[in-house]
Amino acid sequence: MSTLRFRVVEKAFQAKALEVPMPSERPSEYFAKKVFNREKMFKYLPTAVYAKLVDAMDNGAVLDRAIADKVAEGMKCWAMEMGATHYTHWFQPLTEGTAEKHDSFIEHDGKGGMIEEFSGKLLVQQEPDASSFPSGGIRNTFEARGYSAWDPSSPVFVVDDTLCIPTVFIAYTGESLDYKAPLLKALRAVNKAAVEVCHYFNPDVKKVMAYLGWEQEYFLVDEGLYAARPDLLLTGRTLMGHEASKNQQLEDHYFGAIPTRVAAFMKDLEVQALELGIPVKTRHNEVAPNQFELAPIFEECNLAVDHNMLIMSLMRKVARTHGFRVLLHEKPFKGVNGSGKHNNWSLGTDTGILLMAPGKTAEENLRFITFVVNTLMAVYRHNGLLKASIMSATNAHRLGANEAPPAIISSFLGEQLSKVLDHMEVSATDELISLGGKHGMKLDIPQIPELLIDNTDRNRTSPFAFTGNRFEFRAVGSEANCASAMIALNAAVAEQLTIFKTEVDALIEQGETKEAALIQVIRKYIKLSKPIRFDGNGYSDAWKEEASRRGLDCETSCPLIFDRYLKPESIKMFESTGVMSQKELEARNEVKWETYTKKIQIEARVLGDLVMNHIVPVAIEYQTKLIDNVYKLKGIFSEAEADKLSAENIAIIRKIAEHTSYIKEHVDGMVNARKIANKITDEREKAIAYHDKIAPMLEQIRYHIDKLELIVDDKMWTLPKYRELLFVR
Repeated sequence: MSTLRFRVVEKAFQAKALEVPMPSERPSEYFAKKVFNREKMFKYLPTAVYAKLVDAMDNGAVLDRAIADKVAEGMKCWAMEMGATHYTHWFQPLTEGTAEKHDSFIEHDGKGGMIEEFSGKLLVQQEPDASSFPSGGIRNTFEARGYSAWDPSSPVFVVDDTLCIPTVFIAYTGESLDYKAPLLKALRAVNKAAVEVCHYFNPDVKKVMAYLGWEQEYFLVDEGLYAARPDLLLTGRTLMGHEASKNQQLEDHYFGAIPTRVAAFMKDLEVQALELGIPVKTRHNEVAPNQFELAPIFEECNLAVDHNMLIMSLMRKVARTHGFRVLLHEKPFKGVNGSGKHNNWSLGTDTGILLMAPGKTAEENLRFITFVVNTLMAVYRHNGLLKASIMSATNAHRLGANEAPPAIISSFLGEQLSKVLDHMEVSATDELISLGGKHGMKLDIPQIPELLIDNTDRNRTSPFAFTGNRFEFRAVGSEANCASAMIALNAAVAEQLTIFKTEVDALIEQGETKEAALIQVIRKYIKLSKPIRFDGNGYSDAWKEEASRRGLDCETSCPLIFDRYLKPESIKMFESTGVMSQKELEARNEVKWETYTKKIQIEARVLGDLVMNHIVPVAIEYQTKLIDNVYKLKGIFSEAEADKLSAENIAIIRKIAEHTSYIKEHVDGMVNARKIANKITDEREKAIAYHDKIAPMLEQIRYHIDKLELIVDDKMWTLPKYRELLFVR
């Protein structure tokens, strides 16, 4: 192999597991050590201030500035004891990442010295430059003012020497420029609508919370190899690379023994995550080589989103201390599974009831079916929007492959629940079916105890599957902000529950009993939402045809899928629930189209650079060596013998010429296509042009590069290959 490649591969081979000093305490003793949680609030705040802050956190009560000053003082004292010297408003702009500007606590004391200060004004509000973040035209360069505002419902935390304050980010004109603001509005909307429906069953319910449990998949690669792959460095994925002879075909990586170096990284990550209050619980090998997963205990949705954004940042930092780089791209390697982020979503009440869990009585099961069926209706009515909420230039590589849900939103319920709904649909009476719990399975092995079997199987091909007491939105991408999917889902369910209550109340006013009215409307919804239910193989071509017949959204073009945000029913839903205005939706779509274009544009430019600086020069150099060999053979042997001996070399020379000629021609064509597309001023039309004209060229060019990788002398190939990238040493 080339000298450079040999050095970076050798370095990867020599990497050893870093010894991680583990805390002497149990995890429960250092959990949330770096979080200003209620325990710290109670200790550092006056009793009256603590009570008002908790009221704001739990009930959305307004927190006045006088109270904010006291809270800020307590936070500062705690943070400085934790070693903090700075503070920052930590927010989530429309970049899929987080943003922060650090300021120190110091101020002039008026006597030539400095003092540490942190006021309620600085805690509650700051002013980032709104025109420097994606805004979709809401803010122009000469209209820079925007505000970040403290979210008391998400606790502040300390990272290194900085107090991080979770905030929303809005424009000077009031529109949201982030993910948190509309998420909080969606959660408020579903709370209000769900509480009103809960009152049919329990008038004591005062609050309904949306819960989220995310499962974060990711790849690890050696840092030296990563640095030697410009495509990984600049785009997050390999734009070229022939499949390794062995990858995941033996199915030996999934749940296999965790490599020593990776285990050390995981331990370090878990300790730091737990200190930040992130309740990480599960870790394991995933399907592809170098692919892994971590998952926490379920949390309230807003907090879970914050924790997921924080864990992705933390993963990147911790990985580097262990000689790794984390890849969160949905499809960093061709030929092996990509990475997703399953969003397990449910609703629960302040009385301790999980609304998506079956009960023990007929009334409890009626409540359960009420919320399940309304969720199905919401997903059915807005299936295109939900697909748009998880779609991106990167996730488009993963969806539809035999590893992830298809780009058609459907819901798997399982045999038992499907039978219940089918029975209710056709039953002429108001009879309710009881839902059984787990049942036993005895194995013919004496020492193995009886197994408890769930009342339904799982379906990994379903994008939105019911899994016992929650729905699992499996189509979310690994590097996405969970808030995007949660905004759409919670807002859609809020709208649907509001419609449901209106219809039930109308029947009650007409003289129907409450139970009869509930069942009548539920029965109607079961019939209407039936097209969204599918328990079969979501990967099959037959399902694509069937889904189209059912009227489900089958669009696969990423830029066109974004149109679903601007359909009249989507705008009506977002506006009626108070989550986003039409202006905000239009602006976000501008950002989505522009981001799509830029990601494909960057990939095309990187591929073009690699072709001209790595691939073609190396291929021509090897081709020249073969040509030289042919001429030398003719100088030694007779013409007939030389022709015979050099025939194979000549065939390889011809193949190299064909591949390099195709590559150069199509790279030039790709550059010209970009020039034409870049002249388009409408962001939607430009994104469509990049999708239709330029994105396909990336794969066409890649095919020929990968063929050259198999031909060219391994000693000359400059870029680390899949067999080197995909197996942690």
